[in-house]
Amino acid sequence: MYDPELKYCPRCKDEYRPEIEICPGCEVDLIAGSQMLAEKEKQQRKIMERGGELTADDELVAVRSGPLAEMKGYEQLLAKERISAMLTGDESSCGKGCCGGNCNLVVRREEARDAVMIIESEIRRTAVIDTVAGSAESVFDPLSAENTCPACGHGFSGGTECPDCGLCF
Repeated sequence: MYDPELKYCPRCKDEYRPEIEICPGCEVDLIAGSQMLAEKEKQQRKIMERGGELTADDELVAVRSGPLAEMKGYEQLLAKERISAMLTGDESSCGKGCCGGNCNLVVRREEARDAVMIIESEIRRTAVIDTVAGSAESVFDPLSAENTCPACGHGFSGGTECPDCGLCF
């Protein structure tokens, strides 16, 4: 849960002391814990309002295509977010996933944007796509003469503790 007294990165969700203004890894402005709590509540309300099971009247759109096993994983991920999805075979498959073709992951049109964002977030998380270029400079390297604390961004030399925030490595 978020502490209203601390600050958080809206992108990576890391926690910082109140006087820290910018996330050193993401290079974005931090926001107060109270704002994070409000955003989390807003997201929970949105999730609870989602449509439930798919029906014949729903307008469906494909949000992703790929091997059956991969699409099943995304289908389960969306189910956790209360987005109903269905797998359909593409033109090159028998529709059962056994013929080597791809499957389409389809959702309601009105939930497609959220579904794509959830899937893209998972891909970034698992593939480490969001690693910031040059981030090696913000990670403690015991062999380096100069280091930058990944928590507060303070530059220092020597030691295994940040002299500014006290983070131990």
